[in-house]
Amino acid sequence: MKLGFIGAGNMASAIMGGIIGAGLVAKEDIIASDAFQGALDKVQANLGVNVTNDNKKVAAQADILFLAVKPQFYMDVIIETRYHVRPETIIVTIAPGWTLEKTKAAFGKELKIIRTMPNTPAMVLEGMTSVCPNELVKPEDLEVVLKLLGSFGKYEIIAEYMIDAGMAAAGSSPAYVYMMIEALADGAVMYGMPRDKAYKYAAQAVLGSAKMVLETGMHPGALKDMVCSPAGTTIEAVKVLEQEGFRASIIDAMVACVERGKKM
Repeated sequence: MKLGFIGAGNMASAIMGGIIGAGLVAKEDIIASDAFQGALDKVQANLGVNVTNDNKKVAAQADILFLAVKPQFYMDVIIETRYHVRPETIIVTIAPGWTLEKTKAAFGKELKIIRTMPNTPAMVLEGMTSVCPNELVKPEDLEVVLKLLGSFGKYEIIAEYMIDAGMAAAGSSPAYVYMMIEALADGAVMYGMPRDKAYKYAAQAVLGSAKMVLETGMHPGALKDMVCSPAGTTIEAVKVLEQEGFRASIIDAMVACVERGKKM
């Protein structure tokens, strides 16, 4: 099995790293292209994959082709490569705004297309990827791609109408979480904690809290209640967060994220 990546940036590198690390595909069977030589030099040095400046070469060789460029470059890349993609090739997209129908129309022919939306924690093998195949993708095709996606985190097969919600809930949300970690650390620094320790405290608290949700299966509200002792410090802090619109602001941010994604 030959994998091709058009685009060799951080997300592509994370995906390739997970796949190689899991022993699913040998580095010699992966080829990547990019408009920037620096990106190619980096993935070749770090991962040992084959690199080229020729997108058409990648498209022609790949059994599974990942389109890992920014959404605004999709049309140019597809126009450049569409006559070099073989009918049996599986196309994996990772861009917001590019629906299955839009991608098929750009290629101008029937192809196996799997729309995905991974997130940057894939770089530490803790990614969350939304997955939506078109009707031409066979179960055995999907199984192969899911194994690849599972090498760098978790995945969920969803209907395409939910993919924008998945983008807001997982694709973009790491940015919100980093902002919260930074704010928690700032608060600790205000009370004399060195910044490096403050970041460690805050990040580990977020990591542990997420793990509690995933591993206990308990409702987040119930887990919150476990921390809020009667007349205690935590419930006092929760009251302030509610007064400041903490949850509502996150929901509003997700709405803005989804609406922007629909316009891309």
